[in-house]
Amino acid sequence: MRFGLSSLGRLEGRVLASLDSVSTALEGLSSRGENHLEFPSPRQFFRGERRLEANTAELFGPAASGRGGRILVTLPSEAAEDKQLTLGLLSRGVDAMRINCAHDDPSRWAAMIEHARRAERATGRPVKILMDIAGPKCRTAEVVTPPDRKRLFPGDRLLLSRGRLHPVEAWPFQATCSLPQVIDRLAPGVRVFVDDGHFGGIVETLIDDGAVIRIEHAKLSGAKLKPEKGLNFPNVELGLSPLTGKDLADLDFVAANADLIGYSFVESAADIRLLQDELAKRRPDWTRIGLVAKIETPRAIRNLPELIVQAAGRQPFAAMIARGDLAIEIGFERLAEMQEEMLWLCEAAHVPVIWATQVLESLIKTGIPSRGEMTDAAMAARAECVMLNKGPNIATAVEALDGLMRRMAEHQFKKTPRLRALQSW
Repeated sequence: MRFGLSSLGRLEGRVLASLDSVSTALEGLSSRGENHLEFPSPRQFFRGERRLEANTAELFGPAASGRGGRILVTLPSEAAEDKQLTLGLLSRGVDAMRINCAHDDPSRWAAMIEHARRAERATGRPVKILMDIAGPKCRTAEVVTPPDRKRLFPGDRLLLSRGRLHPVEAWPFQATCSLPQVIDRLAPGVRVFVDDGHFGGIVETLIDDGAVIRIEHAKLSGAKLKPEKGLNFPNVELGLSPLTGKDLADLDFVAANADLIGYSFVESAADIRLLQDELAKRRPDWTRIGLVAKIETPRAIRNLPELIVQAAGRQPFAAMIARGDLAIEIGFERLAEMQEEMLWLCEAAHVPVIWATQVLESLIKTGIPSRGEMTDAAMAARAECVMLNKGPNIATAVEALDGLMRRMAEHQFKKTPRLRALQSW
């Protein structure tokens, strides 16, 4: 580095070109005779960046003027009735709209898509439709709590049962499991988290009807036990197919109407092949449909290279850093480093990345952003696409994110500062 050579710290998208360039410079410094090596041409050197941008454009459409990154927004249910909602989002800079197939039905999805296409024609701006199939999400079903206390605290015990509720006198806190077969995969000592990690504990013992969980983590004010809340079992192989019966039924509509498909809980190349085979049954040109693999588990991170090879070799492909389930599965303290590894790996493979979950969440929900989430959104600009979730102030959040991404594009591309003129004084 002290001789002005690259530290090789920013070469993810152009490994061989960077090594060739450094080798040529080293030979020039050390050789007393003729230099036999040549520097890569600019076209060779920046080929990786061009491929990544081409792949991004194929998935999400052309970049907005002055902003390289794309903005993806989850549509709320009211987008099926409110034509102005999608028009307002698109006019503010949204590039793609996400429909979560865990909610609503094909008739409402069709209305959302029609409103998006009308907005596309009215604004002259193209929009891509991402339909996210639900996958085998394990949740609480029925719940029981004692009449005099609604909150769980560390030290309490929760019975997670296969389906039969017991008298509250025997088990004050109970919940049935939406996927009862999961309980057969549990063992004493296994960690369990509920409601996006709001509280959790370990399996203390197994009984005929389920698993007894000793609560170890909860807010100081306690945690409410509610139905329809997610259950996570980090490092447990649940043995679930990533495509449920509902997903297969939804795919009939999705394959015919979506530009991109979001694939939940995908963990292996075999999972990718399973979806590709199902798409091939539904349309002959299925390779034109973009595939977004949601990276939500430690196994998915470990297998990301094989996911890329299986998917990107046959159709447009992107990886989503799905930070909600991922943070619970790997631990909140490891999320930041895993984000970095996924960004580096995908850049090396010229695969676009979607940065998702809780981006500008306070702004979307309350109208006021936190300091930390603005910094998070600025870091998210290193990804090719940033996803915002639905909420009452989503239009304001889109405007804020659009401006932030434009300013960050002047400062930095990926890990490389652009060294623009300072404007702090």
